[in-house]
Amino acid sequence: MARFPEAENRLFHVKICRKCKARNPWLADKCRKCGSKSLRTKKKEKR
Repeated sequence: MARFPEAENRLFHVKICRKCKARNPWLADKCRKCGSKSLRTKKKEKR
């Protein structure tokens, strides 16, 4: 995990496309790269 809340927010507050693995904004409905609607939130490591 990141040391600062701001850094953690920037690193983990994104969505990942399940098809092409591109990073997308948090509020995205579809992938910016391939147009797929299959997005997931970025996984956070457990403490």
